[in-house]
Amino acid sequence: MIKTVLHPVSDLAAAKAVYAALLGVAPQTDSTYYVGFESDGQQIGLVPAGGPQGMTSPVAYWHVPDIEAKLAEVTAAGATVREPVSDVGGGRLVATVTDPDGNVLGLLQDR
Repeated sequence: MIKTVLHPVSDLAAAKAVYAALLGVAPQTDSTYYVGFESDGQQIGLVPAGGPQGMTSPVAYWHVPDIEAKLAEVTAAGATVREPVSDVGGGRLVATVTDPDGNVLGLLQDR
């Protein structure tokens, strides 16, 4: 299930104002490197300059119970690992792959 979508932004303050107005809520997480909103179970994240992963477009993250198993399954099916599993803090593991057309797909596991 897709529950998290990250958006690269060039101006964090301007983007934060737009997304707060769109979602009708204040950010749940508000730092210089990430602003996160939660609305109706959907998590929307703003990442300045695409973050260390260099995102150039939004990335949808599928929440999975076992990230290593799902990563193995999708790579066996033809996806290519873009970013291996990493711990981003708070018990959250993330990874990204590309599909055969180069689209970036995210995997996320909360421990």
